Amino acid sequence: MTSTEDRVALSLNCGSSSLKFALFQQDGDAFEALIEGEAEAIGTPQSRLSVSAGRDVVVSKTGPLESHEAAAARVFRLLDERGVPPPTAIGHRVVHGGPSVRDHCLVDDRVLLALEAARVFAPLHAPAALAVLTAARERFSERPHIACLDTAFHRNLPDVARRLPLAASFQEAGIERYGFHGLSCESVLRQLGADAPRRIIIAHLGSGSSVTAVRSGRSVDTTMGLTPTGGVMMATRTGDLDPGLLVYLIRERGLDADGLEALVNRESGMKAVSGLSGDLRLLREAAGNEPARLAIDMYVYSVRKQIAAMAAALEGVDLVVFTGGIGQNDAQARAQISGGLQWLGLRDAETRRSAGDRADFIEVRVLAANEEEQIARHAIRLTR
Repeated sequence: MTSTEDRVALSLNCGSSSLKFALFQQDGDAFEALIEGEAEAIGTPQSRLSVSAGRDVVVSKTGPLESHEAAAARVFRLLDERGVPPPTAIGHRVVHGGPSVRDHCLVDDRVLLALEAARVFAPLHAPAALAVLTAARERFSERPHIACLDTAFHRNLPDVARRLPLAASFQEAGIERYGFHGLSCESVLRQLGADAPRRIIIAHLGSGSSVTAVRSGRSVDTTMGLTPTGGVMMATRTGDLDPGLLVYLIRERGLDADGLEALVNRESGMKAVSGLSGDLRLLREAAGNEPARLAIDMYVYSVRKQIAAMAAALEGVDLVVFTGGIGQNDAQARAQISGGLQWLGLRDAETRRSAGDRADFIEVRVLAANEEEQIARHAIRLTR
């Protein structure tokens, strides 16, 4: 690469009702965010767009953004208005590539067809991501677009973790454990660098939550499965359920596929148990509400169990990392989770210092999951 412009990447990270973006300029191994922001609550009257450039607030506005395409169009106009260097690569977070797209890759027509076919595996996330990908390919038609897969980090899971207890014909059709939040896991390992110990558990906790066991830098097990619905209880997702329950709901309650999808992805988890919200911050504010307290306790309990399970998968653990919106920002949730795992040796930094930092304690760290930077790194690398 011969110029600054050649080292600029735009990252687009779609959630089910959000769009995060960042424009990065590479300088050696460092990536500087020239401008970054997030559109939240897309599709509601409470939509909010927040954008900053360094310490300067560029936009902080509440107003309707009716779709992800509308949010993307607003971001593209903003980039033009700010006069920032144009990106030479655009990276897109893609939650699920299905059985055909297993690694980060350049998007061409063949890849786009495969991603369209994989919509069924991630109905909360895929439609929005594909809509933004299509809009970005039109806006930056002469630039390469890179699909950065959340499943890629887990593509080499050992068979004992990958295989579901079904006949081989199902696996041959791509029905297996894929795992998610891979970009977050990659970001954590990059930040740890040479200090990364051999056995790490990464708890990515947010509206979607998962726990991953990492041995020598590779994923060996993770809580999410074929889709991002499995594993721990989440904001609006069930996490793991007795499969017989789904049969019961079909036979006895008359639910069809669409009804089941809405139930397990949008109307369950902390939202259903509390009867209020899936947002842990709002549940904390309703401290006197018994269903809200139960929802929090169930969430914490499910994460705690899965951390213990991943310790068993690793046959021990050297480090536990909390990341994601809840993992990074909710100290009370971290304390509740870790407090029930003291038998395993988990201690936060303050407890270790007061106890003399004994070697048999397992370190707990909090790291930011910078998925946007990870996307930019892949976009630059694959464009080269």
